[in-house]
Amino acid sequence: MQDDPKTLVSTDWLRKHLSDPDLRILDASWYMPDMNRDARAEYDAAHIPGARFFDIDDISDQRSDLPHMAPPVEKFMSRLRAMGVGDGHQVVIYDGMGLFSAARVWWLFRLMGKTDVAVLDGGFPKWQAEGHPIEDLPPVIKDRHMTVQRQAHLVKDVTQVAAASKLGDYTIVDARAADRFRGAVPEPRPNLRAGHIPNSLNLPFGDLLNDDGTMKDAEGLRAAFDAIGLDFAKPAITTCGSGVTAAILNLAMERLGKTDHTLYDGSWAEWGMYGDLKVATG
Repeated sequence: MQDDPKTLVSTDWLRKHLSDPDLRILDASWYMPDMNRDARAEYDAAHIPGARFFDIDDISDQRSDLPHMAPPVEKFMSRLRAMGVGDGHQVVIYDGMGLFSAARVWWLFRLMGKTDVAVLDGGFPKWQAEGHPIEDLPPVIKDRHMTVQRQAHLVKDVTQVAAASKLGDYTIVDARAADRFRGAVPEPRPNLRAGHIPNSLNLPFGDLLNDDGTMKDAEGLRAAFDAIGLDFAKPAITTCGSGVTAAILNLAMERLGKTDHTLYDGSWAEWGMYGDLKVATG
């Protein structure tokens, strides 16, 4: 894997840069309720030295009824400043699954105009398995100024996605498991219809990962996108259950040099709720 501090870095890269003064590490672990894991408790027990905990549910738009929608700019800035993360920092984000929720926070930083941010390939499981240092101490925080320029083109709302579904001017790619995409199983969130956005493609995020939770190389990523018939000449909108794993698709596209991608923040938690939006199955 080619290390790129704007997309993905290896555990070896992080080990070498661990003491860099302008490096900031974020534990962005987040789990589905049925996983029965407590991200904050796991962070408190053990994390990469110096890591801060990024709470995806807290650093979100609390005014919305939808889960962990992107926060207002002011909230993002204030929360990150309080964590000692700001301008001039190289940020590395990891999670406790390998590569699951960290990409969501990578995308969130990009949405806020921050590009010196990378996901740790293989995450905390790989870091631990290789015997790299961990600690249970809270980091020493120094306030750092942060400026943000929201990149509105990186996110889509339900109206824009509905238009794209009809017009076909974007390829909509769904990162959920195949049986959820087909509507063959009930949705894990209550009161949601089963199925997918009409005219969308399905690429379960796991198809972009190796067995050890690392991201496939460029050849493997390209093969996965080719297998679903993704038109690389057309801009893409990613979606999933609630906007978390969709970002893995965005990260993979960025790794391949495809930069015209955006994310449907409401995802199926929103689309599946509204009876006036069409649902496809099968």
